[in-house]
Amino acid sequence: MSELVLVLLRVGFLVLLWFFVFGVVYSLRADLFGVRARKLPAEATAAPAASSTPASTPASGISAKASAPAAKPGSPATATSATRLVITSGPKAGLEIPLGSEPMTIGRSSESGLVIRDDYTSSHHARLMLRGGTWTIQDLDSTNGTYLDGKRLSGGPAVIGIGIPVKVGATTFELRA
Repeated sequence: MSELVLVLLRVGFLVLLWFFVFGVVYSLRADLFGVRARKLPAEATAAPAASSTPASTPASGISAKASAPAAKPGSPATATSATRLVITSGPKAGLEIPLGSEPMTIGRSSESGLVIRDDYTSSHHARLMLRGGTWTIQDLDSTNGTYLDGKRLSGGPAVIGIGIPVKVGATTFELRA
């Protein structure tokens, strides 16, 4: 072989080796520091209009951002709709979070309305929404899924009844009036 071919092979092998090294470093960085949180399209338009006051539990790993219910007393929404979310099992069992009228994202991301820090919860795991006086939950293509009354959610939003258990990661919660 000529000397030029050997030099080209050496340079090609060196470039391939550096691509491998950069790939390993990128993968380690993503595992150690996580990936950048993305804004969901529905939340990006609703976020500027909402002026909710954050309520959090320090040193708990779970925080909530919610506002007071917007429905007027005596309306059908207050008679049939849940007003609080109660965590029934998991690391923070017994925690109660007041529900407002704004959608609430559930996940590990600090941008979520309900932050659940465990290994089985995705960054943006599920979204809880009030639609026509009833609460619905939608899985946001999470890795481990969202379970409503023991059944994995698939497709679009599902209606949550009061007292029906919802499991996200290792945490189970219910909506209560």
